[in-house]
Amino acid sequence: MTLLILSYWIFSYLAGNLMAAWFVSKYRGIDLQQHHSQNLGARNAGRVLGKRAFVLTFLGDALKGSLVVILGYWMQLELWTVVTAAFFAILGHLYPFWLKFRGGKGISTFIGAGIALDPFLFLWMIIGTAVAMPIARSLTLSMVGGFIFYTAAIIATGKFIIYIPVILAIVFMLWKHRQNLQDALNLKRQK
Repeated sequence: MTLLILSYWIFSYLAGNLMAAWFVSKYRGIDLQQHHSQNLGARNAGRVLGKRAFVLTFLGDALKGSLVVILGYWMQLELWTVVTAAFFAILGHLYPFWLKFRGGKGISTFIGAGIALDPFLFLWMIIGTAVAMPIARSLTLSMVGGFIFYTAAIIATGKFIIYIPVILAIVFMLWKHRQNLQDALNLKRQK
C-alpha cells in the first residue's frame, strides 16, 4: 500500500466527518444532537428544522460521498481503492471522531458515493427500493429491498470482491438503522 492510497483513505474518512446537519443546525442555533432522534442526518434535520434543512443536509452529505469517489477517479486510482474510499467516507459519517463517534446513519453519503461509483449499479438500489415500497409501505423497510437489489447487481456484474467495502458499509448502515427498522416492523404488525 502506498502512502498516496493511505492518505486518500484517511482524507475520505475525514471528509465523511464533515456533518452537513451539524453545520446547518449550528447556523440555526440548534444542537440536533439534543432533539428528536438526536441523529446528525437529513431526516432528523428535516423533522427539527424543516424541509430546507433536510435538502441542504442531504445535498451536503451526498456531495461529500460523491466528491471522495470523483477525486479517486481523477487520481486514476484502481476501482478497489476508490470503493474503499467510499467505505471510509460513509464510516466517517457514521462515526465522526470529533463528535464522540455519534454521527448520522449514512444514507445520503451512501447515495452520493454509490451514484458516483457506478450509476448503473446504483439504479438497482432505486429499483429495489421502489419494488419493496408497495409491500413494505415504509421507506425504511423498502431501503432493505434496495440494498438487496444493489448487492445482487454487484454480484451479477462480477464486482463482488471489489465492492466488499461498500457491502460492509451497508451492514454498518443497517446496524445504525436497527431501531428504525424495528419501529417500522412493529408499526407494520399493528396495521
